[in-house]
Order: sequence, then C-alpha cells, then structure tokens
Amino acid sequence: MASAVAAAAAATTPDHLFIMRNNFYLGAYQAAINCSDSLPPLSPDESLERDCLVFRSYVALGSYQLVINEIDASAATPLQAVKLLALYLSSPDNKEAVISSLKDWLADPAIGNNPTLRLIAGTIFMHEQDYNEALKHTNAGGTMDLHALNVQIFLKMYRSDYAEKQLRIMQQIDEDHSLTQLANAWLDMAVGGAKIQEAYLIFQDFSEKYQMTGLILNGKAVCCMHMGNFEEAETLLLEALNKDAKDPETLANLVVCSLHVGKPASRYLSQLKLSHPDHMLVKRVSAAEESFDRAVQSVA
Repeated sequence: MASAVAAAAAATTPDHLFIMRNNFYLGAYQAAINCSDSLPPLSPDESLERDCLVFRSYVALGSYQLVINEIDASAATPLQAVKLLALYLSSPDNKEAVISSLKDWLADPAIGNNPTLRLIAGTIFMHEQDYNEALKHTNAGGTMDLHALNVQIFLKMYRSDYAEKQLRIMQQIDEDHSLTQLANAWLDMAVGGAKIQEAYLIFQDFSEKYQMTGLILNGKAVCCMHMGNFEEAETLLLEALNKDAKDPETLANLVVCSLHVGKPASRYLSQLKLSHPDHMLVKRVSAAEESFDRAVQSVA
C-alpha cells in the first residue's frame, strides 16, 4: 500500500527537469545549459541531477576544462564521475589514471552502485571498446540512461538480439520517452531493411516536435543514405555542419555521402583528422592508406 501511495505521489509531482533532460538526450546541449537557469526551486536530488546535466552538456560540447575546473573535490559522487569523463576525454595522457580511479570507485561499496558512476563507467569502457567491462557496470540497468547505454553497447557488439531485450524493458517503463524512441531508432538502423523507414519516421517525429539538432539531422541523414537518398542526406548533413562545424559524426557522414554523390570528400576528411584523429573512419582510412603504400613499395 505504501509503495502505491508513493507511486501516486510521484505521478502528481511535476518533473521540473523534463525539458532540460530532453534537450540533453536530443543533442540540444546549449539549450539544456540555458534552461538550467530558469528552473523553479528544486529538491536536493533534483539540484544534483540538474548540475550533472549541465556538466554532461558541457562535456558533450567539448568544454572539458570548464568541467574539470568547476567540479571540486567536495562535490557529490555523480559530479565527480562526470569530472572523470571530462578528464578521460580531454587528453589521452589521462586515460590510465582515470580508469584506475574509476575502478577504485566502482569497488567502493559506499558509492560503487551509484547510477551516474555506473553510467560514466559504461561510457568510458565503451570508448575503450572493452564492452564486457562496460556491461559489468551497466547491465543491471536501473535508469533509462543505463538501459539506453546498454542498447548502444550491445549494438557495438553486433548483438541486436540483446539490444532488443533492453529496448523492450525501456518500452515497458515508458514507451514515449525520448531515450526509448532513440534506442528504437538505433536498433532499427542496425537491423536495416524495412526498419530503416521506421527509424527515419522516429527522427522525423523528433524534428517536428523539438529543436532541430545535429543528432536528429544525422539520424535522418543516415536513414536517407541507407535508403539511397544521398542528395537529401547531403542537405541534412550540411545543415548539421552549419550548427557544429567540428561534429565528428557530421563530418564522417559527409565523407561517405560525398563519395556517393560524386563530390570531393577530402576537405571533410581533413577536418575530421584534425579535430578527431581517433575517429573510426580516420583509423580505417589510415589503415587503407598504409596497405596501399605497402603494396606500392612491394611492386616497386
């Protein structure tokens, strides 16, 4: 009975962070930061979540040093976790120290089960392509963010069957949640075929309801490329480039799209190499160039 009363109370309590959270999920990071200033009075838990969303948005915008400078040693565990992510992404030199700290914190019974810490751990280990280690900390779920990250990890492991199970859990919790819709689109794109159209419609729905972001534009563009509509994809990607000229997914997708429409892709590839030298497409191109050079040398 008590749990039913608590659930009813939760249902009637306004979600002051809904718009801010939604902006973050859909890639409108500056909008998420901006709306943090106009929120009504928040509970301590809500204030902590707001601060996490603000700093996660700054991380997504690449403002790593701001996050590192502003989160001090007295901050709560979720904020310390976000600071670890900023340190990890800011420089390859930090990776070993960050992963060492992360493992120490995860092993601490007092904080190891914190959902934000587990989310950041999953994100960092996914970056490291250590998917099994990532799943150790995310697979139990507990939040929509963790379930959505599980979908991403399983898709990177080419296990769309497990990704689909996670999506079903998300749909049972909240079918209309933006993360549920995004996870559905990611799975549809991975499965391909007729599912691509369904993914396109999800991104189209987002673009009609919310601020157009690079994430939404790239989602629509990738669906268009899968369906062979490269000119529409190019238009969407150029719009995304206008929003953020250094976004790695936009640049990588423009390289692929340009090749398909018979336009030079070297400028986009050069930009990608300069701003994101560790991007998968850069590594693949470099490996192909090295193989070509070796082949030329062996003939010579």
